[in-house]
Amino acid sequence: MSLPARFLACFLLSLSPLAAAPNVILFIADDVSWNDLGCYGNAAARTPNIDKLAATGRRFDEAILVASSCSPSRSSIITGRYPHNNGRASELHQPIAAHLPWFPRLLREAGWYTALVGKHHMTSDKLAEGEQPQPAPFDLVDSGNAPGNKGGHATWVKTVQERPKDKPFFFWFASLDAHRGWDADKDWEENLYGPKHDPAKVIVPPYLNDDAATRDDLASYHNEITRFDYFIGRVVAELEQQGTLDDTLIMVMADNGRPFPRAKTRLHDSGMKTPFVVHWPKGIAKPGTASQSLISAIDIAPTVLSLAGVAVPPTMQGLSFAPILADPIATTRKYAFSEHNWHDYEAHGRSVRSEGFLYIVNARPQLAWQGPADSVHSPSFQSLRAVRDSGKLTPAQADVFLAPRPVAELYRTDADALQLHNLIDDPNYASVKARLAKLMSEWTETTGDSAPAELSKDSFDRETGDKLKLKEQDYRRTPAGWDKDASHINAPGPR
Repeated sequence: MSLPARFLACFLLSLSPLAAAPNVILFIADDVSWNDLGCYGNAAARTPNIDKLAATGRRFDEAILVASSCSPSRSSIITGRYPHNNGRASELHQPIAAHLPWFPRLLREAGWYTALVGKHHMTSDKLAEGEQPQPAPFDLVDSGNAPGNKGGHATWVKTVQERPKDKPFFFWFASLDAHRGWDADKDWEENLYGPKHDPAKVIVPPYLNDDAATRDDLASYHNEITRFDYFIGRVVAELEQQGTLDDTLIMVMADNGRPFPRAKTRLHDSGMKTPFVVHWPKGIAKPGTASQSLISAIDIAPTVLSLAGVAVPPTMQGLSFAPILADPIATTRKYAFSEHNWHDYEAHGRSVRSEGFLYIVNARPQLAWQGPADSVHSPSFQSLRAVRDSGKLTPAQADVFLAPRPVAELYRTDADALQLHNLIDDPNYASVKARLAKLMSEWTETTGDSAPAELSKDSFDRETGDKLKLKEQDYRRTPAGWDKDASHINAPGPR
């Protein structure tokens, strides 16, 4: 064990609830890809406050979500479990199995003051026979909105100011930025956020069409991110004023990729890799050093609980990444698994990442992965449709509409950041394919995953993004893992 790791181990042993444990704030952006922040190398992005946290904390370059879909992703973060192990919550807008503990509830029971301010999007399912209702996870639940600000962050600072001063705190600060609707454009205050982003300067990914409509769309998206960053800066300033910044573990992330084609809901990096910045002056060794160590979104819950000195329940399938705070090259997991389930459209995809490779399997290869309805309805997608209809799509753009899709895909993420070169049939990678396929089978079996014959069907038009005239019972079918009672399976599979 390295010296920093031994230091952290001794430090953790000395922690007791309500004493030396850190306060914790989890900032969650809505629909932001990992490389759309300045500290991740995007020169067009304006995120000075997050960049400063990264420069004096730890930037994680291999932080992977388990779902690139709003409520399933958040549900997995709060339970520390894979989507299909959360019951119906593997699908958008669906509830978490009622018997599963949410980690803020465990903190609250241990004496923490807990608050959720901003986007919630998590619910509990009905109690099964014999089950007892769980205590509330949050002392405070607030929409975070105010006149002139519908981004979910208007009352973040107020929450920090009005908290009980005799308790450690956990805050789930969830912005509605950068979800479509572009409220930041409507409520923009240049004296606070600076000028709006210039469409001429945004970076257009190669799988989008570089035209005026798409650039305007991307500029509005970046405005949302800058507003999110501004309110993070306000909270950090308040913590500094109170003298509690050094004692507060701050984490900044997103629930899924940007709401554009080939990002949100995708298993590729643009959908499933999240920005993840951690700041904790008293708990991070070698501040400013980025980490290439692999972590999963389900690791957040056990990490926070372990740092708080609160027992991690057996339901949690994640691993604490606390050792990486002491040593940026420490390894806590070898594999990261992710899921693509119903989000407006029928889908069932799975992926595993290991040692710079991404392996994807698709149980519905006949269907395109065009993105969720809000993305399909966007100017960027409609611009791509026009290019497609004129027969001028590039290979990267054509992937948005590809159907049938490959049953399996394999990429070298270090050499192919956009995952445009499928190596699945390359004989040079046959052994890698076999190894990752075996891992996927083991994970599927151990965690009780499944691909039922009748998955939930499309509820939106795939070309326009318009809602179909259906009742929920017309398209809801069997969620993944439901037939195997996966919500009662705690085995994590390979890690």
